[in-house]
Amino acid sequence: MGAVTSRIVVCGFEGYEDLEESQNPSRLVATRLADEGIDVSGADTSADTRIDTSTRELLSDTRIEVTSVLLPLSFAHAWPTLEATLRETRPQMVLATGLKTRARTIALERCARNIIDAPRPDADDVQPQNTSIIEGGPAAYWTRIPLRAVSRQFARQDIPATLSSDVGTFVCNALFYEMLHWASGEQDAYAGFLSVPPIERPLGYTKGMELQTMVDAARSVVTTTLAYRKALT
Repeated sequence: MGAVTSRIVVCGFEGYEDLEESQNPSRLVATRLADEGIDVSGADTSADTRIDTSTRELLSDTRIEVTSVLLPLSFAHAWPTLEATLRETRPQMVLATGLKTRARTIALERCARNIIDAPRPDADDVQPQNTSIIEGGPAAYWTRIPLRAVSRQFARQDIPATLSSDVGTFVCNALFYEMLHWASGEQDAYAGFLSVPPIERPLGYTKGMELQTMVDAARSVVTTTLAYRKALT
């Protein structure tokens, strides 16, 4: 039997105000994961040495295709940009990342709420407040990503992380809500969101996390979720 292809979309925000591109973890996690790829075949590639044996065994016949897409930090344009990629690729999973400037660990987001209450203008200089993302939609959507299993895998990899039930009321939450709404209408599709800290810089100028640790975390979310999905079938 030939390999089964699992299509994954990983997205990040292309820019944040006053943040250099080289210091934007949301952008870099998405692009680097797509560049490195995810090899679960057992090949000796340094990028994938942290994938545990049981996950490799479950996914031994799986070929993972990763597509990255960068999104504007815009209520009007972030989701349409991502949705176009989802329509084109029809993935089994989509994972988004967003910067949480005061965080020191990765936050595994449980849910998104049907509210926009922007604390500041977005990239289009628009600041909607106290409004719904989808009129008449559910008050919240919950991810089907197996967050407890992901947390255990993070612990094995020494990746600092927490579970979070509040992704805010800005563009990150609006995007995640739209992603979960999309997943709710797809058969066996998964959507998840990682809030990531700043990239740690030398000499303590910026407290945060090494970029490669965040990339490894995103990889583990993907492989753990695909293994969970396969175990259910």
